[in-house]
Amino acid sequence: MNPRHRIVLGLGLALSAGWPVISMVQAADHGQMGQTFPIIEEDLLTTIEARLRTLEASGQIADLQRRMQEQATMSVRRPKPVAGLSAASERRQWLFDPSIVLEADIRDDKGNLIAARGTRVNPLDHVALGQDLIFVDGTDQTQVDWAVRSHSAEGAKIIFVAGSPFDAMKPHQRRFWFDQGGRLTARFGIRHTPAVVTSAGKALRVTEVQLGTKGGTS
Repeated sequence: MNPRHRIVLGLGLALSAGWPVISMVQAADHGQMGQTFPIIEEDLLTTIEARLRTLEASGQIADLQRRMQEQATMSVRRPKPVAGLSAASERRQWLFDPSIVLEADIRDDKGNLIAARGTRVNPLDHVALGQDLIFVDGTDQTQVDWAVRSHSAEGAKIIFVAGSPFDAMKPHQRRFWFDQGGRLTARFGIRHTPAVVTSAGKALRVTEVQLGTKGGTS
């Protein structure tokens, strides 16, 4: 290693260690303290490019892309089931208050205060729940059939917590949704399905429904 490279290396070590640079520059040369080895710098990009060319030539990249596309498609067609839910074994009903407390001031485009931070706001004071929300386990055909039979597409949204809403659309000729990450069921406190959320004045009524052996309520 020539003297110039030795100084540059020393400065780099000093800066990385937080030492005063001037002390490194003025340090005395006490000779070689032990066995030294040449620094071998391999061109990482060249290595990566060569590896990619090898994988591409062997078809492994195309295979990897295909598998990634299949996994992405499956995750959309059949999302991860919402954990912790089971079929209702009894009827359970309660009222849910959708009110929220504002974490920041709400202002219009002119800067006028609409609602101050800390204000409690109930969305139902401003907009009604347009459709009932029906939560079902899409892998349980009894629950799906009951939901479709009991709730029209105009009056309700059927939301899966498991299974594939896409696969159910064609045979039932209607649209289905999915509770991604279980956000809605967690917010409403739903632990069992089927569950129905309906408007009840300034609150929402949540009902877990026990189905009979033939898909009827009991």
